[in-house]
Amino acid sequence: MLLRHSFALLLLLAAIPGFARKDRAEALRQSLQGIVDTARAHIGVGVLDLDTGDKLLINGNDSFPMQSVFKFPLAIAVLHQMEQEKKPLSTPVSLSRKNMEANTWSPMLRDHKEEQIRITLGELLSYSVKKSDNNACDALFRLADGTLVVDQYIKSLGIKGMAIKATEAEMRMAWPVQYTNSCRPDAMLQLLQQFYRKKLLSPEHQQFLWQIMTDSENPADRIKGLLPAQAVVTHKTGTSDTNEQGLTAATNDVGIISLPNGRHIALVVYVSDFKGGTARGAHLIAIVAKAVWDHYSDK
Repeated sequence: MLLRHSFALLLLLAAIPGFARKDRAEALRQSLQGIVDTARAHIGVGVLDLDTGDKLLINGNDSFPMQSVFKFPLAIAVLHQMEQEKKPLSTPVSLSRKNMEANTWSPMLRDHKEEQIRITLGELLSYSVKKSDNNACDALFRLADGTLVVDQYIKSLGIKGMAIKATEAEMRMAWPVQYTNSCRPDAMLQLLQQFYRKKLLSPEHQQFLWQIMTDSENPADRIKGLLPAQAVVTHKTGTSDTNEQGLTAATNDVGIISLPNGRHIALVVYVSDFKGGTARGAHLIAIVAKAVWDHYSDK
């Protein structure tokens, strides 16, 4: 009789939305924790339901090297500065080829063969964010008056746990430098939330940045890797080199998943200090993202 009453009570509790949501959230946490615990890597995960505010963090207070993920906060800082100076996206920019790095990832240099490259601020931002161009990124840092100005602006938004200290060129000078551009999963969730709530930029710039992150040419084997082909993800990746000891410092992806059921989920996955190469790090991110997708896709 007691067993029957206990079973009936469980059924009653499961029918209560708050109880069921808490139970399912714990199941997701356990699933993600299992991935992290067996990965043989330093992994940070942040999940935020942008509609309800429900949050899940794993190693949320640990710092991780961002690599090119920092091109997302850099773009926000530059767009804000453009608004302050009343510069439109069509503002022309002239860049000298001799001041750029030839041996780095740079679709901009591939597309523009001229010695003096003339493009617009909008195109420069698109190269940096959409194509993850390192020369475009560092040109934006110069236009913004350096990493310190960008770092201070992000901190002025109330974002704690993110540090932007080095340009792409500076990171290539020595292996340890990349770790100075660090971020906690919770800090990136805060920035993604402010971006989603349209608190940071003008409507034009909000739409512009949202679109180039959605149309991103960044690697699609991470958050999007195991999701349905039509999945919409507004994101920015980050990738380090692998050193002579076979250690990869960072394989990252952060962004906002727009689910078919109308929900929006901010997801941050940092995979750091692991062996097996970038492809392994990307697969770990894809597994985490698939678990999150499955959890929130259930109506």
